[in-house]
Amino acid sequence: MPRRPLGSGDEWVMLPDGRRFWGAFGAAGLLVHAPDAGVLLQHRAGYSHFGGTWGLPGGARHSDESAVEGAIREAAEEAGVPGDRLRVQFTSVLDLDVWTYTTVVASVEERFEPVIGDAESIALAWVPIDEVDDLPLHPGFAASWPELRAQLRAAPTLIIDAANVVGSRPDAWWKDRPGAAQRLAASLERLAARGVPAALLELPGHTWWPRLVLVLEGEAKQATIPSPSASGSAATGASAGGGSSSAGLTIELASTDGDSRIRELVSLAAEHSDSVTVVVTADRALADSVRALGARVVGPRALLELIDTLDS
Repeated sequence: MPRRPLGSGDEWVMLPDGRRFWGAFGAAGLLVHAPDAGVLLQHRAGYSHFGGTWGLPGGARHSDESAVEGAIREAAEEAGVPGDRLRVQFTSVLDLDVWTYTTVVASVEERFEPVIGDAESIALAWVPIDEVDDLPLHPGFAASWPELRAQLRAAPTLIIDAANVVGSRPDAWWKDRPGAAQRLAASLERLAARGVPAALLELPGHTWWPRLVLVLEGEAKQATIPSPSASGSAATGASAGGGSSSAGLTIELASTDGDSRIRELVSLAAEHSDSVTVVVTADRALADSVRALGARVVGPRALLELIDTLDS
């Protein structure tokens, strides 16, 4: 099996303490897991860094790609991982100032057959989660595996109290409530694609891609929110409370008041042991009631400041 041609980032980076790491623009690896198979691991070729150990398919990032793009590209090239079947969950970053390594965690509904794509792999195998520690692991992966394992099944949901978030800024939203809801939904679609900082969800890691749920009530339900195009990653479908959903954002139309629907959604999420639910609101009564149901609460300012960074 031949080695691949060098890419724009394929070179060593030397740290002040003498250690060296591969990737001029950092490196990234993909930890993909399937419910019926465990995690996909790579047995590294002897000539590679820490050859003979088991780790993640991955490698140096190109100059023009994000960590997620780099990890998925490398996993496709090295292991035949089908990128269109992945659901990216979160990233974890090792930051050494002059060099970073990003672990991209993603899931697939069903296992696929990996294919060795170059000389960097001795073997590729689906390994049951309880058997990973039995293998001679790459030191970096061994250090990060306990925390990564603990978060594999986390399924965070960010529920946005639209009326409260829109009402927290005096931008004349009261003159056009549907328009204000439409603008917020558009911003949330961009946020769903970019991901949410782990700190907002109070979760470990760097960035998460939670399910975003926007709850609309009253006049705001008249908002015209376009469905994802046919070329998008998911088709639009009816949500539980009426409305529509895409791969990242669900629109919930409250049949009565928004607070009641938010409490219902939190209660439904609490039925799943791995769920993490965060409600965005400054309404004190609503905040107290959803906390009692097990949800976390953040104020509108944190969300709006995050949206502002996207818009700028």
